[in-house]
Amino acid sequence: MQDFHFKPSAFLFDLNGTMINDMEYHTKAWHAVMNEDLCANLDYDVVKKEMYGKNHEVLARVFGKNKFSDEEVKKLSFDKEKRYQEGYLPHLALIGGLADFLDKARDKNIKMAIGSAAIPFNINFVVDGLNIRHYLSAIVSADDVAVSKPDPETFLKAAAALQIQPKDCLVFEDAPKGVESALLAGMKCIVLTTTHTLAEFEDYSNILTFISNYNDPKLNTLF
Repeated sequence: MQDFHFKPSAFLFDLNGTMINDMEYHTKAWHAVMNEDLCANLDYDVVKKEMYGKNHEVLARVFGKNKFSDEEVKKLSFDKEKRYQEGYLPHLALIGGLADFLDKARDKNIKMAIGSAAIPFNINFVVDGLNIRHYLSAIVSADDVAVSKPDPETFLKAAAALQIQPKDCLVFEDAPKGVESALLAGMKCIVLTTTHTLAEFEDYSNILTFISNYNDPKLNTLF
């Protein structure tokens, strides 16, 4: 972990598990699709381990490449996202302290963007459902990149959209693959401990600190 002395010009947020604590609902949705619809008989923890990247990448990792046609992938993805949104909607909320953190960043003229592997359908569900679009100068979704995290494309595109150099960006992430993406993009990172254990991040040199939510007083040093 690095020394906590950094004044970023931009904050880049992953979405799921980072701005909202919803990964359980994504996993539940995939678990239902894989077991009820596809009869895969997979344990919940096995499904949880594969919860990163684009939907077609998840299906390919679990079932093998070319198992499903493009039309089948499209239908399975829609069914999964429908289950996710129906399950999570009653619980839709920003992670603790984030509302005030966004206000403070805006007041300090720090640019903000989302860089997520989520599809626009889900990003819009969250951003508009929580009325936070006005804080964001850019959104990079799964549809905007050729390769998902840990490839750095997502965060590099977000930085370019903000016209901020990668070294001046700070990424907020909850997943090892996202931290790796930030590392490859040349960006420092703060990790939310919503989804993974601390031990899963021990190989990454770009982490400033770990926080459970945005009420952590360490964040005050960023401004």
